Amino acid sequence: MSLLQTAYTNTLALVVAASLLGSCKSDTPVAPTPTPDPPTTNPTPSQYGTPFTGVPNRENAVMYQVNMRAFSQSGNFAGVTARLDSIRDLGVNVLYLMPIYPIGTDSKSVNSPYAVKDYRSVNSEFGSLTDLRALVDGAHQRNMAVMLDWVANHTSWDNPWITQHPDWYQKNAAGAITPVSNNGTTYNDVAQLNFSNTAMRAEMISALKSWVYTANVDGFRFDYADFQPNDFWKQASDTLRNIKTHKLLLLAEGTRAANFTSGFDYNFGFNFYGGIYQVYRNGAAATAFDALNTSEYSGATGTQQVVRYITNHDVNGSDGTPVALFGGKAGAMSAFVITAFYKGVPMIYNGQEAGMTQAIPFPFTSVKVAWGQNPDVKRAYKQLLAARAGSTALRIGTPAAYSTANVCAFTKTAGSEQAFVLVNVRNSAQTYTVPTTLANTTWTNALQGGSVTVGTQVSLPAYGYLVLKK
Repeated sequence: MSLLQTAYTNTLALVVAASLLGSCKSDTPVAPTPTPDPPTTNPTPSQYGTPFTGVPNRENAVMYQVNMRAFSQSGNFAGVTARLDSIRDLGVNVLYLMPIYPIGTDSKSVNSPYAVKDYRSVNSEFGSLTDLRALVDGAHQRNMAVMLDWVANHTSWDNPWITQHPDWYQKNAAGAITPVSNNGTTYNDVAQLNFSNTAMRAEMISALKSWVYTANVDGFRFDYADFQPNDFWKQASDTLRNIKTHKLLLLAEGTRAANFTSGFDYNFGFNFYGGIYQVYRNGAAATAFDALNTSEYSGATGTQQVVRYITNHDVNGSDGTPVALFGGKAGAMSAFVITAFYKGVPMIYNGQEAGMTQAIPFPFTSVKVAWGQNPDVKRAYKQLLAARAGSTALRIGTPAAYSTANVCAFTKTAGSEQAFVLVNVRNSAQTYTVPTTLANTTWTNALQGGSVTVGTQVSLPAYGYLVLKK
């Protein structure tokens, strides 16, 4: 299991207060000094395929997380390739594949995809390199980019590095390689790498870079990214950016402001998920989201973004599905509207669009996504993401907060275009008093079409939402 979500799960109750900290930085990016590529004895592989020219600008991404084991009955690359049309039809333009590498099978293994045995090979559980390439090719043909999940912090205990390069790992006073430990929790199934070792860093970055050529992928999601030195991430991102034939998207599964200056396009919205949890589960005020748009973007410049979600592979298994957590299908969709429109880049976890009530628990082998259920939920996702794609304001506009305790409300402005979004976060009808500056105005319904005049009050049914534009 990826580790960083675990570190944040125990702090959900503090999220709303903590979100008041931090501030936005200037929107003018400062170009950092490039770090030279690290030396390596491994030659750069030949380029497979043609570099994909349809990678979206980072601010326009709509991500979809694929958990290979759960996605299909076959639990492999071919099972994903067979459903690429369905994923594309949601309005997705970036696939993010959970780790595709061989995993540890030693005595300490818990069958986690995040315990990597070999950074340069494909896990035969999922198929062959040819099968992975077919998936990537199929995504590209449907105008979707593909990101791989990269686990830099640790390896399995049967990774050859353990015996070939024991100095690449952290050791205790007795000279024994140590497991990963964080905030009092020890993960005994994985061995902690030593980022002071320049040879390890060079090999790690070389292996990372090789996948751009070997499988023609378009970027990476970096697991547990807050726990490695920022100068390592700067070195890695500079190396990847030096591949001039590819436009790459780089996502840190982390929250450090310094991740943005290290070269990442995205940080991960742990705290926004925490806000969703507090508001929908514990009755916190909807105004909690306003401050998170400041705190989560601390350090971001230009078009750098935060990826936001209402579920992922970690919290789905530990907390439950959005439908189970947030008040049924209506509550889950209400939460997604805020996640998709307020600020940032939305991410969907496989099965979310099927309205699943059954969680997919770690290590993701016992439950398969129940495709075909709740077509109304899938239609709602398609409708919302189509509206986002069709409106510059909804997609990248500057937000202004007008929320109350029970209604998350905001405008977004991009040039002459404006959007107005109202979301009832409660399982009861709410009446929203429209601010004077927005009262008695006429809009277009961004979801159903038609003209809508907003007076001085708006009535919203339980978990109802209204998405307007002009």
